[in-house]
Amino acid sequence: MNYTLRQLRAFVAVARQGSFSQAGQLIGLSQSAISHSVKELEMEAGVRLLDRTTREVLLTEAGQQLATRLTRLLDELNTTLLDVRSYGEQRSGTVRVAASQTPSAHLMPQCLASCQQHYPDIRVILHDRVQQAVLHSVRNAEVDFGIVIGPLHDADFEATEILQEPFLLLCHQEDELAQAEQVSWQMLAGRDMVLQDYASGSRVLVDAVLQQQALHINVVQEIGHPATLYPMVEAGIGISILPALALPLPSGRKLVVRRLYPEMNRSLMLIRRKNRSLTPAAEAVWQEVRQQALLLSQTRSLSPAF
Repeated sequence: MNYTLRQLRAFVAVARQGSFSQAGQLIGLSQSAISHSVKELEMEAGVRLLDRTTREVLLTEAGQQLATRLTRLLDELNTTLLDVRSYGEQRSGTVRVAASQTPSAHLMPQCLASCQQHYPDIRVILHDRVQQAVLHSVRNAEVDFGIVIGPLHDADFEATEILQEPFLLLCHQEDELAQAEQVSWQMLAGRDMVLQDYASGSRVLVDAVLQQQALHINVVQEIGHPATLYPMVEAGIGISILPALALPLPSGRKLVVRRLYPEMNRSLMLIRRKNRSLTPAAEAVWQEVRQQALLLSQTRSLSPAF
């Protein structure tokens, strides 16, 4: 048997109203459409459900039994669909986000504060990890989504770019490069440098830029946490390269940042498992991160910090 929801709703409406025209007004169909739907249902059921006269419409015994059961079933179906809709609008629960170190320190605090204000029923748990650990966490569903350094070429993920930021030179305020009118990548040739190690998503990108510029440098230290760059550069161990997101510099340091020309950028990307939907709460946090990244980008474009 091949029944349609429209046929069932039309029949129940006629049973309730005792009229084809009133049933049509109730569910938004024409009288002829109601009549046609009921006839189709009777043909599928193989039994007469209504006795029609010029004055009234009466339920047969079979029609009375069907109407009683269908009314309850359609009410339950409507309640179920309303419950599903309510779930789709729900903004509560726990959302887990993994982010590499610089986004964790310089983007996520604003995101967490904004989520707390706009979605007080959502608890956001931040996992501050190196890039490979973020990818592992998202791939294995340990977190709802992640924030990594791009570009990212991995078929396991759906990725959305939310921010582009330039690489900057970090040096001691007395370094000759701090005094230069304009600093080019070529001016780094032969210098001692302190760089993050390969657990950082930026290191591969920095290496690619150095290779593209045909630069030979001397990497004297490779460190894990970006905050370690500051005391090492201040101590004169070497100069460094850091992304704009790492600004502002810690106060009281004898350090400066300079733009590097030509400008070379890295991307910040939101990632989630491919073909997997986010919960309503996770989707709300995802959109909040995108919005905060956009605000940060607009603020920096209007007010240069170096």
